[in-house]
Amino acid sequence: MSEKVKERVYSEAEIAERLQKDLPNWRYENGWIRRKYKTHSWKSTLMVINTVGHLAEAAWHHPDITASYAWVEVKLMNHAAKGITDKDFELAKKIEDVVQWQPGKEGGALEGTPPSDQRFAYVKYD
Repeated sequence: MSEKVKERVYSEAEIAERLQKDLPNWRYENGWIRRKYKTHSWKSTLMVINTVGHLAEAAWHHPDITASYAWVEVKLMNHAAKGITDKDFELAKKIEDVVQWQPGKEGGALEGTPPSDQRFAYVKYD
């Protein structure tokens, strides 16, 4: 059996620098990196929660999630390492990329939800 390598825990200054550079809509607070996503409805809130859940389970790294009718807050911290590690930054980036994805802006066959019809409103994009 091999021993598990201890993961590097980032300092508060390193966390702030990395968030500013790679995840500007995330913040560091009380030992967690956090992001609140604003949604248009409960249905959209559940879609964000399920998306985050799928990505976290696939990554085997599990966030704390708080939600209400029109928002979802995701909090990441590596419990085993007792701090913020590369796992947190990488999962945060994947969550950000998927939840903030707007296919209509890419110019391909996927047009995205109609921006002029509020019946189909989803996430309030940054």
